[in-house]
Amino acid sequence: QVQLVESGGGLVQTGGSLRLSCAASGRTFSSLPMGWFQQAPGKEREFVASISESGGTTHYADSVKDRFTISRDNAKNTVYLQMNSLKPEDTALYYCAAAMPGAGWGTTQPDYDYWGQGTQVTVSS
Repeated sequence: QVQLVESGGGLVQTGGSLRLSCAASGRTFSSLPMGWFQQAPGKEREFVASISESGGTTHYADSVKDRFTISRDNAKNTVYLQMNSLKPEDTALYYCAAAMPGAGWGTTQPDYDYWGQGTQVTVSS
């Protein structure tokens, strides 16, 4: 089992920045591919970014490319999502997710096995 706890969400104005954190416990964190997803009201949960076990490979949704950066600190068992140049359409509940070791860093919900409870990000116009 893997437990994931997100933090860092909040209310920010358009153009502002936030950094989300996701603390993991329960398995060797450095063996887990990790991802971030977002779910806006009335919409399905969508892929935002993913990162490989070592942090050497990352993937982003086109909507956040060049604005968001995913990173991880395996010594702290934590994955981050730095969000810059925020837009009102980024408003959503953001979820951290972990895949099984060796599963690869996927871009769809079925690629991940463990999920956090989510942290709310609201961007005002």
